[in-house]
Amino acid sequence: MKGMVAEGRGEARGLGFFERYLTVWVVLCIVAGIFLGKVAPGMARWLDGFAINVGEAPVVSIPIAVCLFFMMYPIMVKIDFAEVLKAGRNAKPVGLTLFINWMVKPFTMYAISLFFLGFLFRGLIGPEAVDYVKMPLGQNLAVGAEYGVGKVVLAGGIKMLEVPLWRSYLAGCILLGIAPCTAMVLVWGYLARGNDGHTLVMVAMNSLAMLFLYGPLGGFLLGVGRLPVPWQALLLSIGIYVALPLLAGYATRVLVIRVKGEDWFKERFLHILTPITVTALLATLVLLFSFKGDVILSNPLTILWIAIPLFIQTNLIFWLGYGLARLLGLSYEDAAPSAMIGASNHFEVAIATATMLFGLSSGAALATVVGVLIEVPVMLMLVKICLRTPEWFRGSGPGNTLAS
Repeated sequence: MKGMVAEGRGEARGLGFFERYLTVWVVLCIVAGIFLGKVAPGMARWLDGFAINVGEAPVVSIPIAVCLFFMMYPIMVKIDFAEVLKAGRNAKPVGLTLFINWMVKPFTMYAISLFFLGFLFRGLIGPEAVDYVKMPLGQNLAVGAEYGVGKVVLAGGIKMLEVPLWRSYLAGCILLGIAPCTAMVLVWGYLARGNDGHTLVMVAMNSLAMLFLYGPLGGFLLGVGRLPVPWQALLLSIGIYVALPLLAGYATRVLVIRVKGEDWFKERFLHILTPITVTALLATLVLLFSFKGDVILSNPLTILWIAIPLFIQTNLIFWLGYGLARLLGLSYEDAAPSAMIGASNHFEVAIATATMLFGLSSGAALATVVGVLIEVPVMLMLVKICLRTPEWFRGSGPGNTLAS
């Protein structure tokens, strides 16, 4: 589908000063976020406290949700929704996405995390270090009873399951691996000048697949039986992060074209929206790192041990998807988002599940937070790789618009 699914691919998407030095802005925003969390921890905690919870889990951070809305909204406005149905008829990219996300990614995440956390970094984490997590759902075991690799103990007068710390980190990584992205990939595909209609179709397919596959697959890999599906967290996050900006974008597009005409919409209105996505992205970085600045500064080496396998996994899945897209003869516009939707994660659902299963202060919850922290910088790196390699795929892709 070579037609313009989202108008303004050339000039309207060129953010000039912003895009040219995006790496610099990302680094500065990360540093600013950590600094803000250090010098004004009260304000960071206050902002982080504005959240919609499911049980104990903060599923939707309201400040982050506002930023994500302004990231998504300009993308949704630019999508020609009449073309989305055509994108859904292209079976190859959709099939590739489902194959990578559900038949490959969960198992490579398990293998890579087990190798690094269970073997290579085990001595650095502490071979005897333990974590106290919630009792397994539906279980009422006596103190001293063994359950899997854990043992029931009293911690602060409450029955908890004592497990090796590295295994708790492994569980968090697994939860990230079985939660493919259903929101932020719209931003990554947009910045890479991919096919926005195809990306939207993939988001819909992944959302449906998660409802059916997340629980059984997670339960199998975690070895705890059938993992409970966080239905509320899934539906709430999809509704707020995807459906809300989608409806707002569609309504805006229809209204503006009806009132001002399509030429004005393309030549004037889209230019007004152009810088909003990246500006909101940078604001999100500042917020994320300010919220978790104390975690980073108090656990720098732990963050590193967890981040390394997550970084390797992200790159492996990206290159596997990108390479298979080339072998399948996909266009660049379809190949870029197909590779990135597998590489990125739905960290809101992963955090909610880790909190529900293991507890907010567990190593598993910490591992899912590390996934949040590395997501944006690493995915922006992959976007940059995509923008440099459109000529690898059939047709010119967006090459003509990337000459500068």
